Amino acid sequence: MSSLPATDTSPLLELRGINKRYRMGDADVHALQDVDLSIARNEYVAFIGPSGSGKTTLMNIVGCLDRPSAGTYFLNGKNVEELDDTQLARIRNREIGFVFQNFNLLGRADALHNVMQPLVYRGTPLRERRRMANAALDRVGLGNRLDHLPNQLSGGQRQRVAIARALVGSPSILLADEPTGNLDSNTAREIMAMFAALHEAGNTVVLV
Repeated sequence: MSSLPATDTSPLLELRGINKRYRMGDADVHALQDVDLSIARNEYVAFIGPSGSGKTTLMNIVGCLDRPSAGTYFLNGKNVEELDDTQLARIRNREIGFVFQNFNLLGRADALHNVMQPLVYRGTPLRERRRMANAALDRVGLGNRLDHLPNQLSGGQRQRVAIARALVGSPSILLADEPTGNLDSNTAREIMAMFAALHEAGNTVVLV
């Protein structure tokens, strides 16, 4: 497996000549063409552009949810294109924290168990899962909402639970796809302030 040396001065992720094509009927749609991107550790990056410009496609490739049609992607020195599906799932679970516009919380699980969920797939013991999830919820200001279901929380609180879930495993990078899209303007400002604070605390943040 080819790799780049993962040193403190090397990029956290690097994309070289990334292309993504979709087949729609008789036409090829080029969602991404020859994208080169390098993101350092503890960098705060935003993908900005109109609908249909390829932002989410690029985010999905960075998050190892999709593969490019051509090009090379290194994450923490590893060539992602050489990883099989099991290895990619492990990368997503351990290296990447996801925050989605629609929160993607489990409706029948309380805040604590929603945040614990990624740790289940790691095989983390129950007591340690609880400790880590408690700490993550404290970090986003919801330490007093552990037993609340998603429908008992405001939109901003649900997004904070989603952020805690993304952070609980101490990922290398935090990816947020339009995380304020379903929030009112005041709550959106609070969530963006939280991302700024997470960046100041040393997290690498990439958002659409």
